[in-house]
Amino acid sequence: MTGLILAPVMLVRLLLICLGTALSQVWANKTRSVLTTTGIVVGVASVTAVIAALTGLRANVLKEFEAIGTNKIFVIPHRPEEGRFRRASWSVLRFKPNQFDAMLDHCPSVERFTRVCQANTQVTFADRTLDDVATLGIDAAWHQIEDRAMQIGRPFTFIDDDQARNVCLINPEARDKLRLDRDCTGQSIFIDGRRFLIVGVVEPQVQSAMFGGRDAGAEVIVPFRTAWELWRPWIYVIAASRSPEVSEEAQAELRHFLRQARDLRPDDPDTFRFEVIEKYIDQFKTVATVVTTIAACIVGISLLVGGIGIMNIMLVSVSERTREIGLRKAVGARSSVILVQFLIEAMTLCALGGAIGVAGGQLLTWLMAVLPGAGLEQAYIPLWAVAMSFAFAAGVGVIFGMFPAIKAARLDPIEALRHE
Repeated sequence: MTGLILAPVMLVRLLLICLGTALSQVWANKTRSVLTTTGIVVGVASVTAVIAALTGLRANVLKEFEAIGTNKIFVIPHRPEEGRFRRASWSVLRFKPNQFDAMLDHCPSVERFTRVCQANTQVTFADRTLDDVATLGIDAAWHQIEDRAMQIGRPFTFIDDDQARNVCLINPEARDKLRLDRDCTGQSIFIDGRRFLIVGVVEPQVQSAMFGGRDAGAEVIVPFRTAWELWRPWIYVIAASRSPEVSEEAQAELRHFLRQARDLRPDDPDTFRFEVIEKYIDQFKTVATVVTTIAACIVGISLLVGGIGIMNIMLVSVSERTREIGLRKAVGARSSVILVQFLIEAMTLCALGGAIGVAGGQLLTWLMAVLPGAGLEQAYIPLWAVAMSFAFAAGVGVIFGMFPAIKAARLDPIEALRHE
């Protein structure tokens, strides 16, 4: 019973003694130790910095996707590659406004939707004219789906859309370029020569750095029915599912509803397609994981090189300390103790290199985060990367320190004591 209690204590004592011996050897050969661990330092710093950069990029991209909306479903007309509509003109394939009547009644997983159409128009106020202004036609739900509230004034009402009134919203960019009053509600502008009353100023569109971060420019927004009656533009739909988790159910319901609304036969392919942000998020996560793994493997080659350096220097150390090893064996040191001593020494060198490498990786991560225009403000070293770096460094110490340790443990004490 006493032996069972003392065994762990003796093991811990042995490990501490070996660790102290290893640290004293590292301190006694400072220059050699620094040069030996350089490969480990560079490898760990590179691995952690690469993982931090990819983690920051991943967080930034996912943030951009979430800003767009993970529950959005874009519904767009599409010409199929087969079937009776494969050569149909776009005038046949385009959406009609009435095809979406009662859609919410038949699609319970869809919370709201908006029809959207766009035309490039000429906008005039007094003696100032803007050409090719993006003019949107929207339904009332557009504000909630796009998360763009009113800064000044009011949104469109049901009557505005039902009666196709000539009212409009503008963004701050259009207001400033036309030199309108800050509170320009009640003022009128001309869109393609037709007078429109400004009823509000809408928040500017959040620009995504992932998609170029360019300024959206001047925007004018009119009720959907007004835009349809004036320009008969191309229509697409933005639907919002009740949550990202029911996006697939919402797509299935939309597909069934639209096939009926567009009078498609059972053997007809769809004449529309869905674009879902969630799909691109999943694809990006997969690609990011693969890239992270490949980058870590490539950069990990430097750890392999560092391990070879560790093995080389440990062999030199065994050669230099042959008489010491022989003396220890002569006074009763077991081969297992010699093995553990040199193995811990190799692991200590790698662990110190790993610690310095993690610090270097953190410095590189900070530099990446403050680098202007890099888009890596959210770069950080995850804890699993730190743990992986230390585990890999320790593994290198075990693998490449094993051969020198075994060589030291197998030395014959008589021959070792004769060594010059």
